[in-house]
Amino acid sequence: MDWRDLGPEELERQFNPRRSVPDFEAFQAGKAALSAAVRARLEGRLEVPYGATPLQKLDVFPARAAAAPVHVFFHGGYWRAQDKTNFSFVAEHLVANGICTVVANYDLCPAVTLDGVVASARRALAWTFRHAAGFGADPARLTVSGSSAGAHLQAMALANDWPAEGLPADLIKGALPISGIYDPEPARHISVNDDLRLTAEMTRRNDALTLAPKVRCPVALFVGADEPDLWRRQTELYADHLKRHGLEPTLAVVPGAHHFSILDGYLDPESAILRAILAMAR
Repeated sequence: MDWRDLGPEELERQFNPRRSVPDFEAFQAGKAALSAAVRARLEGRLEVPYGATPLQKLDVFPARAAAAPVHVFFHGGYWRAQDKTNFSFVAEHLVANGICTVVANYDLCPAVTLDGVVASARRALAWTFRHAAGFGADPARLTVSGSSAGAHLQAMALANDWPAEGLPADLIKGALPISGIYDPEPARHISVNDDLRLTAEMTRRNDALTLAPKVRCPVALFVGADEPDLWRRQTELYADHLKRHGLEPTLAVVPGAHHFSILDGYLDPESAILRAILAMAR
């Protein structure tokens, strides 16, 4: 099935997760409440600026061990919505396992273009690498995860020329993209583009399915079994893309999971998602 052959309603269902999960707001509200409780329990350095704009801030949850691995999480929201405060829950089990966890915000559309969103996420990673030692973490052990738009931002970070910014080519030691949208072009043809304002040229610049990965690191891809076929296909295409460029990604389809419930993996210390992050970090 080619997405270009679909009518507007089916295109929306396939590529707008809010349409495929009618009660998505309940999942988001639950995670927001859980995140508030986690922030109350964990020691955190909140609202740390990594750039000049209001959204270029991150929350750091240090680990107790010295020179701990550092893990950066990028939230989803189709490059136009959501906030790091609703995702503090990802830190609890990671910190308990000795991993310093950074939950990052980034600039959002329509205040910036997709180019600006990608640039701010890369800035967050660069800042974390340069400042990790200041909160007790080891920048040489930096891994990253995130879902939906956050998975795309990871892919764009893997395709970045880090040495051109004075940073190591292997800045990222492991990536775990979850339920990602890697080619922005379908989004240009559904309702979310009212905020994204994508153009054909902009989607080509930010199409992770065409950009060669420059960072050579383990990549573990996850997607929900209950997500629409063409959304799952995005993950399959990205896995194939990485393989063509000499990487050896793994791909796990999580049974019974849809676009929002798949993040429950961060709440289960025995989940495949948590185990994969821990293995990369160690």
